[in-house]
Amino acid sequence: MLRAAGRSAKWAGAGGVAGARWAGGRSAEGARWLGEQAEDLWDRVPVDEVRDRIADMLSSAKDTIEDAVESELKDLRKSIRRQRRRLGV
Repeated sequence: MLRAAGRSAKWAGAGGVAGARWAGGRSAEGARWLGEQAEDLWDRVPVDEVRDRIADMLSSAKDTIEDAVESELKDLRKSIRRQRRRLGV
């Protein structure tokens, strides 16, 4: 539904002045109707569910990054130890 509303808004915007002339002064009515429809659509958005899913994805991404950094640090420490042994330090 949101995609269709977006396409309609894009089409209305692309019509510009010609669209307003075609509407014959009904553009205020159309804008009001579109505003009401958008409000109804926004009320249907499950904000809490979206918030929870984003929080889960961010947590997962954070864990993945932490694991990668930890692994890289471990490899660097090994490399430093090898170089020290090779240099006799």
